[in-house]
Amino acid sequence: MFKKEMRIDDVIEFLKLCKENDIEVILDGGWGVDALLGKQTRMHEDLDIALQHKYVSRLRQLLEEKGYIDIPRDDTTEYNFVMGDNKGHEIDFHSYTFDSKGNNIFGVKYPLESLAGLGAINGYHVKCISPEWMVKFHTGYTLGETDYHDVAALCEHFEIQLPYEYKKFIKT
Repeated sequence: MFKKEMRIDDVIEFLKLCKENDIEVILDGGWGVDALLGKQTRMHEDLDIALQHKYVSRLRQLLEEKGYIDIPRDDTTEYNFVMGDNKGHEIDFHSYTFDSKGNNIFGVKYPLESLAGLGAINGYHVKCISPEWMVKFHTGYTLGETDYHDVAALCEHFEIQLPYEYKKFIKT
């Protein structure tokens, strides 16, 4: 069994696969944070992606051709699931559908404006969750050191006020 890890080369290879197949993905989670910061700041066990639900079937097929299978979880739905391979790579899918007026009508309830971030991974330009929304999405649940690492870096870099619930991590 391989250790779970999505290295920078794995992420770029995945992004190129998506681009070659006209599948638009938006980075979320830890790699989304690092894309916004323009550099890798920590190790990542998986890659979180947001994408229009219309792309899910095609991307699932492409990954299955590369040996990926579904990874069962308690929160699995048709719009929120994980696929992984036997090399320790995992991709966490978060799909959505907007109507012609910009209303989210299916899937993960991303606000439209949250999907407007831009970043880079090793010079490879990517779309990602916007910094303000990335910080908002990292609140309202039991927080860990990794959450603090990501949110503190975003807040410092983009001059966003650190959410109150993160104050407990600050050593005084």
